[in-house]
Amino acid sequence: MPLRLDVKRKLSVRSDRVKCVDIHPNEPWILVTLYNGHAHIYNHDTQQLIKTFEICDVPVRSGKFIVRKNWAVTASDDMLVRVYNYNTLERLHQFEAHSDYIRSIVVHPTQPYILTSSDDMTIKLWDWDAKWALKQTFEGHIHYVMQIAINPKDNNTFASASLDRTVKVWQLGSTQANFTLEGHEKGVNCVDYYSGGDKPYLVSGGDDRLVKIWDYQNKTCVQTLEGHSQNVGCVAFHPELPIILSGSEDGTVKLWHSNTYRLESTLNYGLERCWTIACLKGSNNVALGYDEGTMMIKLGREEPAMSMDASTGKIVWAKHCEIQQVNLKQLNIDQQLKDGEKVPLNVKEMGSCEIYPQTLSHSPNGRFVVVCGDGEYIIYTAITLRNKSYGSAMEFVWSQDSSEYAVRDGNMVKIFKNFKEKKTFKPEAGAENIFGGSLLGVRSYSGLSFYDWETTTLIRRIEIAPKTLYWSQNGELVCIATEESYYVLRYNPQAVAAATTNKELVSEDGIEDAFDALSEIPEIVRTGVWVGDCFMYTNSLNRINYYVGGEIVTISHLDRVMYLLGYVSNENRLYLGDKEMSIVSFELSLAVLEYQTAVMRKDFETADQVLPTIAKEQRTRVAHFLEKQGYRQQALAVTLDNEHKFDLALQLGNLTVCYELAVEMENEQKWLQLSELATKAGDLNLVQECLTRAQSFGSLILLASASSNKQLMSTIGEQSRKNGQFNIAFLSNFVLGKLDTCLDILIENQRIPEAAFFARTYLPSQIGRIVNLWREKLKQMNMERSAQALANPTDYENLFPGLVDTYKTEQFLKEEAKTHLARDFPTIHPNWERNPVAEMKEAEENEEFFYHPVQLKKDTKDENDDDNENFSDANESPKQVPPSQTKQTPIDPPATTHKTSTESSVISKLISAAPPSATSSSDRARSQSPMTKPVILPPTTKEKTPPPPSVPAPSAISKAASDIKPTAAAVRKTSLSDLEKELQEFDIDVDKDDVSDVEIEPSTGANKKSADEDEDLQFDDDDVDEFLRDT
Repeated sequence: MPLRLDVKRKLSVRSDRVKCVDIHPNEPWILVTLYNGHAHIYNHDTQQLIKTFEICDVPVRSGKFIVRKNWAVTASDDMLVRVYNYNTLERLHQFEAHSDYIRSIVVHPTQPYILTSSDDMTIKLWDWDAKWALKQTFEGHIHYVMQIAINPKDNNTFASASLDRTVKVWQLGSTQANFTLEGHEKGVNCVDYYSGGDKPYLVSGGDDRLVKIWDYQNKTCVQTLEGHSQNVGCVAFHPELPIILSGSEDGTVKLWHSNTYRLESTLNYGLERCWTIACLKGSNNVALGYDEGTMMIKLGREEPAMSMDASTGKIVWAKHCEIQQVNLKQLNIDQQLKDGEKVPLNVKEMGSCEIYPQTLSHSPNGRFVVVCGDGEYIIYTAITLRNKSYGSAMEFVWSQDSSEYAVRDGNMVKIFKNFKEKKTFKPEAGAENIFGGSLLGVRSYSGLSFYDWETTTLIRRIEIAPKTLYWSQNGELVCIATEESYYVLRYNPQAVAAATTNKELVSEDGIEDAFDALSEIPEIVRTGVWVGDCFMYTNSLNRINYYVGGEIVTISHLDRVMYLLGYVSNENRLYLGDKEMSIVSFELSLAVLEYQTAVMRKDFETADQVLPTIAKEQRTRVAHFLEKQGYRQQALAVTLDNEHKFDLALQLGNLTVCYELAVEMENEQKWLQLSELATKAGDLNLVQECLTRAQSFGSLILLASASSNKQLMSTIGEQSRKNGQFNIAFLSNFVLGKLDTCLDILIENQRIPEAAFFARTYLPSQIGRIVNLWREKLKQMNMERSAQALANPTDYENLFPGLVDTYKTEQFLKEEAKTHLARDFPTIHPNWERNPVAEMKEAEENEEFFYHPVQLKKDTKDENDDDNENFSDANESPKQVPPSQTKQTPIDPPATTHKTSTESSVISKLISAAPPSATSSSDRARSQSPMTKPVILPPTTKEKTPPPPSVPAPSAISKAASDIKPTAAAVRKTSLSDLEKELQEFDIDVDKDDVSDVEIEPSTGANKKSADEDEDLQFDDDDVDEFLRDT
């Protein structure tokens, strides 16, 4: 068909009978009113139903958007007009507009008015600013008024179609019709105005199955279009294309050329009768309503007929049939153009075209402009728009030589030279499209074929379905754009010349070496242009990119669809236009493009010459390009961005440059990156400095331990503690063996339970102090029972077997701790294989270690009577210590514990044991608490080793036990409390369960008790333990 009207389906929705459709101008919405009383809004981009209005139970025959108010207004067979907010779906107003079915609604484009027509044969004007007051009633039709339409060129006039077989034209403010158009043999169902400024036409359709075009100035019928087999229910002039649309009850929609009135196409989607058509100004979309659903189609291409001559800076476009021109050189020198902003231009009218322009393009030298459309082409001079040549053609393309061009007429391709036909040929596989450039491209069902302009011989056939082709100015590179991607090929004229003399190089598909494939890019090219060896294009994501040497560089992101026009090199600006003929520009340095082109050709001498001309703000972009090409050293010299320079220096392993930049930027991440590079290079001093500056204490610990740097490890502990990195501080001090510092760190961070267990493991002498802190913390948290349930090992030694051994081991390890040389590592037992307690006992037995118990200042005061109680084992035999051992630094004593008198009396019974016999004194001495106050015998000069501990006689032990008995009894009598009363409830006799009841076997020195007494004592201990846990 002469008009290249590609019809694409955008929306297809099944529904009840559709009576009216309307398209939103700003949102991708379509309003559909239905015969069942509902209205729907669909998103035609996503094909989803987004809003629904349940209006009434009778047909809704009309619905329109009122965009400036965010309203949707509907009219139905219950004679009511309803107004809804289409965002909130709230009904804002309703009123009875007519006394019969309402057939049509139109919205005034500028005034707060709507017009309604009805079966009551009237038309009414309503003002929503005046609370929907009735402004005027138009009477004159003698049958149903089916549709009304406002004149887009004169908003005060409108036309109406009626079943009285007439079309009337009205004026707002006048009660009588201006004139009546008669010509239909049956009722008129629909009417619409032509929106172009060149023709005062309107169109109507009726039950006589005819479509009539009227000249409303001459009041005559210009043309009658026949073709429908049933009533014509809707008609429309397309606002952008030279198309008249008509829908009929025969289920078809016909497309007629508005200039030639030729039937261009017939659409039938099988949805039964067509009732309504809606078009939108500025869009090629058309909405159709049928018995069984709604369709949205897109006609033709939205790319405007626009062309630019880059050498002269002139842009020519077609607005309908009018040719207009703008000149970029007329811009003021002082006028600074900003990227993406509209260029202020003065439009010059050049004249009217005799055909409807579908494509418009300049010749390569810019002297001529060709317009193609309606199955014809016309070549004009670019300056005066004088007709130079014309002919019949469906497509027109220029050669690289402006004097040569080709046209396609059906499957025939004609080549012209100096406006005279030179050659005609028919490709073997037919011709669907042709493309110009250095070679003549022909698309057919078998793929893309390239032909020589002079001889029309086949150069190369490629199995590809191109959408369009773009040739570079020198004819060496070509971009083949398809529906999914684009390919860049290099043309090899030398191979073609060689094939002309050697026929063996020519195959069935042409010359194989004619093209070299360079790249395949998975992007959809919308429009493109070559500048040197750089291909600039806009893609489907509305981005401006350019391709050079296999790399894609994004220039800008666009907020709407735009089309490339050309590049003006002396201004370093790229120009684009949209379908509204708005021109925008973006800066793109020619020097950058030349430099990149030289690099791709590996012409570094030229690149070095061009580099000084590149602006400083463009240097970093050039450096990124060099980096992608693998020239990192050159990129390092070119870039001015410190971040980029640092990354390049890292990749090149340049420690000096990296260090200088890291000092300048003082960035933690940069120091860490440099430390990794220095580690690979083996520069441990630099690694230490980098990690220290980055305060990466975790990595520093690894470095210090790997290099055995004790000073560094100590520094890490101090600095990390100051910086609040307590985990690192704890670890570094632990590695150094500074256990007291580790304990302080735990206490400082209120990790008291962890401190208690740490002390239990490594510093047993600190257990008492830590447990007291733990108790105090629990009391502050109102956890009194939990605090009382904590057992302090210094008070409940019987609950912690081997506690004294841990005290000894702590002192033993401190005494024998020393620094070992690295060479001794093979001979040293690792810590995990050692048993410190066993080592201590062995050293003690071998008299290599002597334990120095610690003094205990145990001032436990009763809160009631402030009586002091002493729970130390007073009867323990003292241990003699040699003078060499008495000067050792003793372990700090545990903190004292305060208990009530009642607790003291009970616990004294639980902990106190009978005085040991002579045979068990040594075991008792090993389990002695370090909190006791030992009696140190004065050393003698004759003994080098300490004598064994003295064993008291049994009689002395018995005397000591008898001395303890009355004292303990006196304490119990004076300190009877509620706690003892509760103990008595458990049948515990505090007077009987006393150390005085224990008899000493004189011969063996062992404790002697009856079986019953032993059972009672064991029972008493369990009950007291349970009681202490409960409290």
